[in-house]
Amino acid sequence: MVATQNPIEQLQARFKELEAGFKLWLSKQSLPVEAAVVTSTSAAQGAAIGAFMGTLTADASSTFPTPPPNASLNPQAMASLKQAQALAGGPFVQARNFAVMTGVNAGISCVLKRIRGKEDVQSSMAAAFGSGAMFSLVSGMGGPNQAANAVTSGLFFALVQGGLFQIGQKFSQPPTEDIHYAKTRNMLHNLGLQSYEKNFKKGLLTDNTLPLLNDSALRDVRIPPGPRLLILDHIQRDPDLKEKRGSRN
Repeated sequence: MVATQNPIEQLQARFKELEAGFKLWLSKQSLPVEAAVVTSTSAAQGAAIGAFMGTLTADASSTFPTPPPNASLNPQAMASLKQAQALAGGPFVQARNFAVMTGVNAGISCVLKRIRGKEDVQSSMAAAFGSGAMFSLVSGMGGPNQAANAVTSGLFFALVQGGLFQIGQKFSQPPTEDIHYAKTRNMLHNLGLQSYEKNFKKGLLTDNTLPLLNDSALRDVRIPPGPRLLILDHIQRDPDLKEKRGSRN
């Protein structure tokens, strides 16, 4: 009797294959195309989250008074009112704000990763600065001096993001027994395939075996076709691994 696979597991496996295929296609595109796609998809995700959050704060935003057109409020009071309205806006306002924050952050991160070849705290803080500055400008929180407030917001976002990045790095340090999988872990993280690290460990595919990997070896440790293509493509494009593979051949 043939055991049928769980439909949820089939759906998850199919989704992972589609995701891996999309990332493989995206990695072969030019920098402008990749940046545009990453920015658009991240902005769409941010807009969806913002719209949902906006439904929770819609009632709160309606309680803020709307000053008459000819009212003479001092600039500081008007700026404070705009800040409160921006942070407690309805679905449309929050969707716009979150779309800008997530889209700009992802776009800058994508560009810096392609140019610098790595993700570190400097890239993370630069992306956060850009998203914070754009959020300030789009949300109308700048008050009478929008440029200065945009810089201040950007710096605040960058400091928070830098701190969170450092904390995440500290708690994500691998155990000492995993030092033989450091390069493998970094490769899988960059490809978005962290879930397959356990497959490498079960097959004892350490960092030293990376230049020797082929489709058969990855298939033996039960890695699906899509992720296999991504991994092999990364090895062929990586200068260090490509050089080691060539010297051994």
